[in-house]
Amino acid sequence: MEITSETVLKKPKRLTSVVWNHFERIKKADICYAVCVHCNKRLSGSSNSGTTHLRNHLMRCLKRSNYDVSQLLAKRRKKDNTVTLTSYNFDEGQPKNEHVPVAAIKFEPGPKREEAISVGSTKFDQERSRMDLARMIILHGYPLAMVDHIGFKVFVKNLQPMFDIATNSSLELDCITIYEKEKKKVCGTIGRLSGRISVAVDLWNSPENARYLCLTAHYIDEEWTLQKKILNFIMIDAAHTEDIHSEVVIKCLADWGIERRLFSMTFGDLFTSDDIVSRIKNHLSQNRPLLSDGKLFDVRCAAHALKLLVGDAMDVLSEVIHKIRESIRYVKSTQTMQGKFNELAQQAGIDNQKNLLADCPMRWNSTSVMLETALAYKTAFSLLQEHDSAYTGGLSEEEWEWMSSVTAFLKLFVEITNSITSNKSPTSNIYFPEICDAHLQLIEWCKSSDEFVKSMALKMKAKFEIYWNKCSLSLAIAAILDPRFKMPLVQYYYQEIYGSSAEHHIKQVSDGVRQLFNEYMIGSTSVSVDHGVGSSSSGIGSDSRDRLKGFDKFLHETSQGKNSVSDLDKYLEEPVFPRNYDFNIFTWWKVHTPRYPILSMMAQDVLGVPMSTVTSELAFRNGGRVLDQYRSSLHSDTVQALICTQDWLRTEVEGSSPSVSPVPLCIDAT
Repeated sequence: MEITSETVLKKPKRLTSVVWNHFERIKKADICYAVCVHCNKRLSGSSNSGTTHLRNHLMRCLKRSNYDVSQLLAKRRKKDNTVTLTSYNFDEGQPKNEHVPVAAIKFEPGPKREEAISVGSTKFDQERSRMDLARMIILHGYPLAMVDHIGFKVFVKNLQPMFDIATNSSLELDCITIYEKEKKKVCGTIGRLSGRISVAVDLWNSPENARYLCLTAHYIDEEWTLQKKILNFIMIDAAHTEDIHSEVVIKCLADWGIERRLFSMTFGDLFTSDDIVSRIKNHLSQNRPLLSDGKLFDVRCAAHALKLLVGDAMDVLSEVIHKIRESIRYVKSTQTMQGKFNELAQQAGIDNQKNLLADCPMRWNSTSVMLETALAYKTAFSLLQEHDSAYTGGLSEEEWEWMSSVTAFLKLFVEITNSITSNKSPTSNIYFPEICDAHLQLIEWCKSSDEFVKSMALKMKAKFEIYWNKCSLSLAIAAILDPRFKMPLVQYYYQEIYGSSAEHHIKQVSDGVRQLFNEYMIGSTSVSVDHGVGSSSSGIGSDSRDRLKGFDKFLHETSQGKNSVSDLDKYLEEPVFPRNYDFNIFTWWKVHTPRYPILSMMAQDVLGVPMSTVTSELAFRNGGRVLDQYRSSLHSDTVQALICTQDWLRTEVEGSSPSVSPVPLCIDAT
């Protein structure tokens, strides 16, 4: 029947199904029709009819444009359901409202359901699909050899016969291409930053004893969001001397154009040579004086400093720890022995919910748990030693006392390490109270009447002082820039740590924070020039600006005698902000930037300093970082491309793809 008068429906609301991209909805009288835009066939368009019949028609419609092989195969299948596959555009970094057609997957017959189905008409693109494969390999850390696996080849050919699977070598070149493209984007992002950058430097090993230098940039962006980007992952010949390390770091900084924009550098666990750090520091200070005369430049990893102290304690107690391990193995050797030990524990009145477990020697926090649990069963072990002549691994009373002291020490350091490494936004302000607590505990242990505990504590405190002397000023300034702490927190801890000489050390911190603030006041306009942001409306070039730095200093000094109150004075004179669990330091500074324009610039750089360079997983692992077997077998340029690009891509998609999780790069070091 011919329809003589048709009117296109004015949709009161948007038709949500993508099926309507292929149909025009029209109405005659009270009847609605859906007209296929490809073959003009009319089907029911009533809202009560659903869209299943429209999807079925699209599968059979041979006149539909851009019909690829997968769709031709799909149209011959009956009673099929298809899976939604929204395409992700990596170039843009955000999901697109386009859909990739996929071959239908046949399931066992079941009750019909309305499901979101992709029936888009995107034409197959070999180049795009090949690059998507390379991005998938990078993002999820899959091996390049995956493309040679027969199972993968069969899957891809059944899914899209037109796709020409790349070889292992060509896929490697695609990954390098993506790396170069993404690197330009990262360069642009870093180049547009108005603030300074802090760089963390770590050493990695491989199973083949190769060494890698990893440089990671840390900064807080204009939206007050903490950012982290791996810049380099470079292989270093183990035969090279240590001065090569400093040369490589300097070259990497120059390649990224951030030599003159550094706030600090944090050196990780294996990077302990002061000579290397001094060479880097001296080179950078030649181009531009470092802030605060370089006193804030050299930062050492806090988690590593704590791990060194733990290592000293466990070395001293190694024989006792060995006896505890053997005792637990003896108790758990048979069910009969376990039952006997449980009876002895009941006789001793021990009601402990924790079971005896042997530790993992590669993880010192598990050793702490083992010792703490064994200590609770001390009486049961003593009874076992009395009633079982075969048990020869018992501890003396003196050894139990030693273990008790070391266990308390380890438990405290587990808590501190968890606190500073498990934070999702590890800004530098969170470290000062934790490190001060460790300092106070070491001071207390050094006063112990037990010579064993005292000698151990003195050895650890001497090592801790090296870290404290390098980093205490950075830690204190970061705490001052937390509105919940300010100067009172420094005063509180320093009085506990230094006693009668506290005022001298408090003044050093006060002078240090003012010196840094004054440098930001004097250089507040020159930073944007150095970064290439903005221009001089008066026609004075950057060279002229540099020559007028003395004038900037003159203005600053002459204004000190006036009644103007600086950002820093205003901030410090105001009461501290109440401490609560909902406090977000980024939100606070973002809101208060107009009130403290200069101080907020300083806070942005200070709070972005990485005081620790390891995750909680790595902080508790004994030994250094070792690259996994797969990546260490690749060419060094490919390793850098895969690791850096994976980090960059993950940053782009983490908000839209919750399934993307960090891929382990290291294995346990033995």
